[in-house]
Amino acid sequence: MCTACAEGINTLQVAVPGGIVVLEGPVSAHYLDTLAFDEKLNNFRQPEKQKAALKEIAELPEGMVYIARIGTKVIGYVTFLPPDRYSRWSKHPRVLELGAIEVSPDWREYKLARKLLKLAFSNPVMEDFIVITIEFCWHWDLRNTGLDVWQYQKMLTKLFGSVGMQKEATDDPDILEHIANTLMVRYGKRVPPKDLELFKKMLFMHQGFLQWQVQQL
Repeated sequence: MCTACAEGINTLQVAVPGGIVVLEGPVSAHYLDTLAFDEKLNNFRQPEKQKAALKEIAELPEGMVYIARIGTKVIGYVTFLPPDRYSRWSKHPRVLELGAIEVSPDWREYKLARKLLKLAFSNPVMEDFIVITIEFCWHWDLRNTGLDVWQYQKMLTKLFGSVGMQKEATDDPDILEHIANTLMVRYGKRVPPKDLELFKKMLFMHQGFLQWQVQQL
């Protein structure tokens, strides 16, 4: 679990028809092991494999997992972790990636995704990071939502915008692979100016970051 999150787990209870949904985090891998995953949490992989992936994230030094559960069943989650080591963002010392957010289709009408994000970003440690989310359209649940890619993109922009994330342009090849792919960023209040400047340079590697590297030599 995130070593900077030793203050404990934040919780929020939401009354819905059929019971109380508990939102909590960051949770440990051991705690996740005691819970079952809703069978419809399968947008990225099958529920048991997703549970295993979340346990791995929870064990990372800067990994954080927030969940929504009813009883002992997880019905939603959001994850934060260091960027993939092969991505350009891994070269920045203060970038944290919002890796995935998912809520079971049976529970989406209660705005649990938005509530999970608000709970996660109420953690003071978030102000020490530049948090990014890279939204690839091939991961979007168009089938269950009935939305097209542009409607889904608009929905995500509004969702992540609710916690202060904003769209940023970039020349990252993975994001440029499809016009609907989106990079959104939230700049923590305690991120030093030099780290903000470095991130801005990294948005366009061929225009800014390489020049910045030369200047540091």
